Amino acid sequence: MMKKTRLALLGCGRLNEIVAHALEEHLPEYELVGVMGRSSERTQIFAERYGGKACTDIEELMALKPDFIAEAASPQAVKDYAETILKGGANLVVLTVGAFADADFFNRVKETAREHNQRVYIASGAVGGFDVLRTAALMSPIKATMTSKKSLRSLSYTPLFSEELMSITEPKQVFSGNTKEAIEMLPFHFNVAVATALASAGPEQTTLNIDAVPHFTGDEYKIEIQGEEVHTDLNIYSRTPRIAAWSMVAVLRNAVSPIVF
Repeated sequence: MMKKTRLALLGCGRLNEIVAHALEEHLPEYELVGVMGRSSERTQIFAERYGGKACTDIEELMALKPDFIAEAASPQAVKDYAETILKGGANLVVLTVGAFADADFFNRVKETAREHNQRVYIASGAVGGFDVLRTAALMSPIKATMTSKKSLRSLSYTPLFSEELMSITEPKQVFSGNTKEAIEMLPFHFNVAVATALASAGPEQTTLNIDAVPHFTGDEYKIEIQGEEVHTDLNIYSRTPRIAAWSMVAVLRNAVSPIVF
């Protein structure tokens, strides 16, 4: 019988629940060995439901000797634990990519992964097309622009919201800047913008436009890449945030597959 790849989860919310639920059908090569979350009670419930050990700190999680840790927690969790995970001998799948808008931290994590012969896998979240973006960036300097459509409800607890938006009848631009500025203002909302930037022109050279759209549900992103030899437009719509979790499932599947896309 083939030895299974040991998987641990950082974060025990809805997104990692999807990953855990997908193990049997889509990731049979893995076994869930542990989970760590902010709430000990919720972590225990998660472990009882999906298997693995409920861990109270990163040392306890690393003691389980995971081969991969899938993160769906927060930018601070990535900053707190990424280097410890890599030094401890595990590969890291990151969903909260906004932490990497900090170039010094990103470079430090990259060097740590290289020194310890581990890998950091960046999940695409609600976007995609990273293969095209990375290829275009290799061929020539590129200009990258992302435009995001957001519902009024999704903006209601952010600095971008104003009462004026409640009366708009057409899309209204509420932000335009680079992705580094966006993630500093909205650390929990635009991880996909940083992921796209890292795969293309970089966080400080990738423009993000955010449009508030009345009567809109879900997320829609348009990514435009303009280079000397390549020009591409990518449009991605998702009705719910579930696509983010499934992007982690896809990364984990690719990591152990004999055929890699």
